Amino acid sequence: MSYMDHSATSPVDPEVLEAMLPYFTTAFGNASTLYTLGREARTAMENARKQVASLIGADPSEIYFTSGGTESDNIAIKGTVSRLKNKGNHIITSTIEHPAVDETCKYLEKNGYQVTYLPVGEEGIVKVSDVEAAITDETILITIMHANNEIGTIQPIAEIGKIAREKGIIFHTDAVQTVGKIRVNVEELNVDLLSISAHKLYGPKGIGALYIKKGVRVDPLLHGGGHERGIRPGTENIAGIVGLGKACQIAEENLDANIEYITSLREKLIKGVLEGIEASYLNGHPTKRLPNNANFRFSSIEGESLVLQLDAKGIAASTGSACSSKKLEPSHVLMAIGLEEVDAHGSLRTSLGNENTEEDIDYAINAISEVVERLRSISPLWCATEEGE
Repeated sequence: MSYMDHSATSPVDPEVLEAMLPYFTTAFGNASTLYTLGREARTAMENARKQVASLIGADPSEIYFTSGGTESDNIAIKGTVSRLKNKGNHIITSTIEHPAVDETCKYLEKNGYQVTYLPVGEEGIVKVSDVEAAITDETILITIMHANNEIGTIQPIAEIGKIAREKGIIFHTDAVQTVGKIRVNVEELNVDLLSISAHKLYGPKGIGALYIKKGVRVDPLLHGGGHERGIRPGTENIAGIVGLGKACQIAEENLDANIEYITSLREKLIKGVLEGIEASYLNGHPTKRLPNNANFRFSSIEGESLVLQLDAKGIAASTGSACSSKKLEPSHVLMAIGLEEVDAHGSLRTSLGNENTEEDIDYAINAISEVVERLRSISPLWCATEEGE
């Protein structure tokens, strides 16, 4: 099997699993207790907090553990607008956000908040000037993702953050797809809030983190004990937290080498597909994209059929976000960059990982070419195109 869907999830690194195992068995203590087992759990949790902070250039006291990216996004957005409800009711976001942000903003719209959804160009980039123009006296939050989960485009977060800081507006970024894949520094990005998910960087599912800059206050979504300094109550998932911390440590140690290696694989894949398959195109920006992301579209092809036939050949890829892959509607991201529905439905997302090889890429190029040719041979749309209709 050749796994090429790391934007959906990644396998747990063996070192991460090894680090986690004791906290399921011998070191199972509750970090809130005072005896030895509890203190051991607390020590492990605080060590993981340092590892996460180190990867993104934060202070450990600015890291709050959550159940994953979706919860981090919800705490950041709902917690901010709840805290600042007396200062304004306007939120700025983009049309290509992950559902964890997009659906949260739509929920807030139904509850009296005003939301501006900024468009993107055909390469999937938000214009900084559009962000600045959208700001009003009522704006209390800007939330723009660091990089898109479908087409991989990296947004001008530092520039947007600079404007937000000058205007005194809280700025959140969903960095689930970037942390551990490219260099992320919260000070350089000028962000107040940043979301992380472990299973996108070879950690376990069900654990994530939210960076909250010192001095920034958000209201909690849940109420209970005083865990995570009151921001996220509930007995801590120590095994998961240890896994996230270890994954962040490994990512930091290998970041430059991984970026270089995976980028070279991505470029080989893009070149092979675009040069070898007629009427194939790259979705998103050609260079301002994640090192591991290549999102293609093929004229007169149904993406679901392409994915299933590639699966039969041992290649795991997707048509878009894993959170939306079972929906019949075309990807909102691909529609936002101006594609027609038929082209949006004919897209394929590949996202590479550290374990992929050049042999995987060679095999994938051949397999994609074979499947596209087979599907086009039975496609009325392609036949009509070939006949000039």
